[in-house]
Amino acid sequence: MKVFRGFHHPQRAAACALTIGNFDGVHRGHQAMLALLTSEARHRGLASCVMTFEPHPRDFFAQRLGKPEMAPARIATLRDKLQELERCGVDQVVVLRFDDALAGLPPEDFVSRVLAQGLGARYVLVGDDFRFGARRAGDYAMLDALGERHGFDVARMMSYEVHGLRVSSSAVREALAAGDMARAATLLGRPYAISGHVVHGRKLGRELGFRTLNLRFAHAKPAAMGIFVVQVRGLGDKPLPGVASLGVRPSVEDAGRVLLETHCLDWPAGLPSEAAYGRTVTVELMHKLHDERKYPSLEALREGIAQDTADARAWFSTHPPRGV
Repeated sequence: MKVFRGFHHPQRAAACALTIGNFDGVHRGHQAMLALLTSEARHRGLASCVMTFEPHPRDFFAQRLGKPEMAPARIATLRDKLQELERCGVDQVVVLRFDDALAGLPPEDFVSRVLAQGLGARYVLVGDDFRFGARRAGDYAMLDALGERHGFDVARMMSYEVHGLRVSSSAVREALAAGDMARAATLLGRPYAISGHVVHGRKLGRELGFRTLNLRFAHAKPAAMGIFVVQVRGLGDKPLPGVASLGVRPSVEDAGRVLLETHCLDWPAGLPSEAAYGRTVTVELMHKLHDERKYPSLEALREGIAQDTADARAWFSTHPPRGV
């Protein structure tokens, strides 16, 4: 899969079958839409293309208005989103920077400049609630009429449901905020996971007797926060059971920097402890133990981690590792 920042790039396909959206989480509704897109692209002999935005448009407007509470909690980093889009068979992704210029484009200009001239769209697939252009003035009917004028077909996919529940990024965020990892996995079609390069931390975990793998989460407002039973992939042939903290570490520092710190319950034989640094690992959050806690001392923190570790081992005793 090829990824482009903006659409002015010579290696981008000259014509495409396109869908547009934030695709936060790439949940089962997104997956169904992408399956339809890739099928239609093959039928028409076109490259399948996803156009997405960074930052999220709601992040942009929240910052512009000085109201951070308006920004949605982020399910996935851009890295994880792109990884899932590739897994769904997409040929190319165009990441557009959402800024004042893009936000201010009238719907007609968005279609002519971005979709028709910029991306060479020949087929555009959107969701049933799709809006576009300045002040979200464009809707499906307008897109369909403009598509006829500019020579591309427009199709709409209705809501996707699982057990009567509409699958959406909002529903995934609600499940993660509630710590309902089983419901989140049902909506996503897979366990909720975060991947990234293992980075050096303050080495406090090893001082406390619980060495951790540290991953940065690039957004200040993750959809899930707390202490979790996890599985770690990328350090051996089998997933490793572990316990992890996702948040701002209130007992150590509360600087707003979000880290995923994972302690593996069993380290792979033959793998030096320092060998994980720089590796790309995936941490699957299987079960939430509790919210983050602020402990009064490092000794209290050590005792809390020891209890979390014991609770994680107890959970795995009745829930064998998945996807071995």
